[in-house]
Amino acid sequence: MFGIKHIKFDSMTYVLHFKNGTIKREGRGLSFFYFAPNSPIAAIPMGSNDLPFIFNESTNDYQTVNIQGQISYKISNPKTLADVLDFTVDDNGLYKKNDIEKLNQRIINEAQTATSSFIHEIKLKDAIRSAKSIEDRILAGLKKSEAIGMLGIDILGTNILAIQPTPEMLRALETETREKLQQEADQAIYERRNFAVEQERRIKETELNTEIAVEEKQKQIAEKKMESEVQKADNDRKLREMKLAADIGVENQRKLLIEQKTANDIKEAETQGFVIETTLKPYKDIDWKTLTALNNNPDPKFNITLAFRELAENAGKIGNLNISPELLDTLLNEKREYK
Repeated sequence: MFGIKHIKFDSMTYVLHFKNGTIKREGRGLSFFYFAPNSPIAAIPMGSNDLPFIFNESTNDYQTVNIQGQISYKISNPKTLADVLDFTVDDNGLYKKNDIEKLNQRIINEAQTATSSFIHEIKLKDAIRSAKSIEDRILAGLKKSEAIGMLGIDILGTNILAIQPTPEMLRALETETREKLQQEADQAIYERRNFAVEQERRIKETELNTEIAVEEKQKQIAEKKMESEVQKADNDRKLREMKLAADIGVENQRKLLIEQKTANDIKEAETQGFVIETTLKPYKDIDWKTLTALNNNPDPKFNITLAFRELAENAGKIGNLNISPELLDTLLNEKREYK
């Protein structure tokens, strides 16, 4: 009514209310009445935005790659952005121009500029595997860009979602990769078989080495056993020699003992003979009768025996001899009793 309007904005929108070319009020989430004919209003969204992008670049080997990604940013200085782009809204809060698209396009252009020089220096295969490097270059390029700084925005991050060659080149790469993978598979099979053969050879070699080691050990055992037997035989021989030497020593000692004993016996016999000879020498020339008389034996039988001997010696001189039976019987009985 009479050109007076009311407008309301949410908390994520920064509002600049101009009146006669000067800012009358500004801030986030404002709600106010204004006179429409002389009050333009600029509304800048303050929330973060995810800007998808896609562009093509040529690699060092003249192949085209399609780079897809996303840039996250937010408006940090709405007044600076309002000086560069038009965010004026009408009485219903709708933008009169779509300058947000200009903002997005400028960001994408800067991102492509930061990427182009890097992609032009590498080959297709390297480019396909360079997502992280491209992310870092876009982020660094946007933060260093003077044009981005003049827009009053902050770059939050970048993400590369895909790097793809043309469909024809993609099929060629797939074919090449498939062939390479097949070759690698064949090589792997060959290496596995070769490894199995090598392992089998090592196992057989180990078995042979084990058998050789066992034979060597058995040989050593046999040699050791033979050495032990030889040593035992030598020890037995030495023991027998020691026993024989001891026996010989004993026999020699016995021989010396016997010789010494014999010599002593001879010496003793000679001594006894000399003693007997010396003792009997005075009686050597004496008649036995005298010796018998000197013996002075009181035994009657002895005397009768001597008498009979005298009779026997002088038998030629005796005519008749009478011996009573009682005398003989007495002598015989006494002889039996004596026995």
